[in-house]
Amino acid sequence: MLGPIDFVAIAIVALIFIPLERLLPLHREQKLLRSHWLNDAAFMFLNILPITLGVVFFSFLFAGVAQRWMPAGFLAAVRGQPIWLQAAEVVLVADIGFYLMHRTFHAVPFLWRFHAVHHSIEELDWLAAYRVHPLDQILTKSASVLPVILLGFSDGAVMLYVLLYKWQSLAIHSNSRIALGPLKWIFASPQFHHWHHANEPQAYDKNFAGQLALLDWIGRTLYMPAHMPAKYGTDAPMPQRFDLQMIHPFRRQKAPSVQQSNVAA
Repeated sequence: MLGPIDFVAIAIVALIFIPLERLLPLHREQKLLRSHWLNDAAFMFLNILPITLGVVFFSFLFAGVAQRWMPAGFLAAVRGQPIWLQAAEVVLVADIGFYLMHRTFHAVPFLWRFHAVHHSIEELDWLAAYRVHPLDQILTKSASVLPVILLGFSDGAVMLYVLLYKWQSLAIHSNSRIALGPLKWIFASPQFHHWHHANEPQAYDKNFAGQLALLDWIGRTLYMPAHMPAKYGTDAPMPQRFDLQMIHPFRRQKAPSVQQSNVAA
């Protein structure tokens, strides 16, 4: 169930990104109320509770492991660092976990069934960031947050990371021409992430990082030409309705998606 804070947060996001996409549109022809926007709005409202509960469960589990097995001196040293330095380290550690789990979801056919829900998006905007199967999001977010908890970073540093990740996730999906200049090779941007969603063969299984494009350069999965993709989504058909997409991973798959390839090979 959504609380007042959730509704306020969603309202703030909409008030920022809707004007931004109107002022600096990437695809000018894309409508404000583009195809299947109601489907993604359903994901935005209905996914909050299951994803939060799943991540909180694993977080408490790992917090107990950290307290029991990690040396107290090490945890104290980590927490004793300046908050800005901890926040930078958290972004790096968390995004490494995100990169590895995200890449795994593309490499393992069974996991791809869940992640394909997110890749079924054919018109990207800030709202598209919310279309993700909860099991996909729980595992991916847990892979990001659990190493951070295990290493004992302070709550303040973790909260800074959570806020930065949230806003960056919305920005990189947005239908906007936000440009980072030379920093685009270090930090994830719309140009970087739109190619991850591109339904073009040369872009398949590329750009896995959530925040640090540098990780894809290290992992040899970076693809970011000067032009932008013209087509998004997958070739495998998927119903564009919330309830059907929730059960889609559990149904017999008639044909693999064109984006499903063994990147780990």
